[in-house]
Amino acid sequence: MLRGNFFRGLGYLGEGFHLIRQPGLRLFVVIPLVINIFLFGLLFYFLGELFGALIATAMGWLPDWAWLQALDWLFWILYGAVILLMLAYGFVIIANLIGSPFYGYLAELTEKHLTGQEVSTDEGWTAIIKDIPRALWREVQKIAYYLPRAIGLFIIGLIPVVNLVAAVLWFLFNSWMMALQYVDYPADNHKVSFKALRQLLADTRLSALGFGLPVALAAMVPVLNLIVVPAAVCGATAYWVRENGATRI
Repeated sequence: MLRGNFFRGLGYLGEGFHLIRQPGLRLFVVIPLVINIFLFGLLFYFLGELFGALIATAMGWLPDWAWLQALDWLFWILYGAVILLMLAYGFVIIANLIGSPFYGYLAELTEKHLTGQEVSTDEGWTAIIKDIPRALWREVQKIAYYLPRAIGLFIIGLIPVVNLVAAVLWFLFNSWMMALQYVDYPADNHKVSFKALRQLLADTRLSALGFGLPVALAAMVPVLNLIVVPAAVCGATAYWVRENGATRI
């Protein structure tokens, strides 16, 4: 039986957007945001250069007809579409790998803001530097959890008739993964194992899916996906405090 409150879960991302504007939290929102914008700008530029070279090569193979050579703009439209999809679906994974130490500390500051209680005795850059190995390992665990299930859903999508439900399953799975991804930050601050976190979220699955749904949608929107990551961290911390975190420790 599914437990939790789906509609209450929907509200946590909105609360996260409110929390990232708080003075004490802004710095640890801005720093990973600037890093991500810089790195993705470089990625976009180099992919553009690579794609330009590929287009030139492909056009060189085609007959030298003016109307055919003029169709290179179609390739650039294709490039734009591919890049947007890559950024939309790949951004969350890469952004979380880059920003995981910052996001762990952001979750800690958010919890202190919400509860008035200290989570750790370490402060500022000391906490961030100390937590880098553990934060990266948690990201690896999440990727290892995600990949085999994603491959299984991909295979289901290739089966006739059965693939009709694949899109729905993908969307539910992505919503679940978004909840798991971001609630993991406050959970890790309390030294809750990744396995134990999955059980905690399963105990309030409707709330988890409600939280993960708008995050998954926002992650597919270019530019918005730059801002949604820190907002999701703050919203997930509010989720942790009220749903199945602080009340169970």
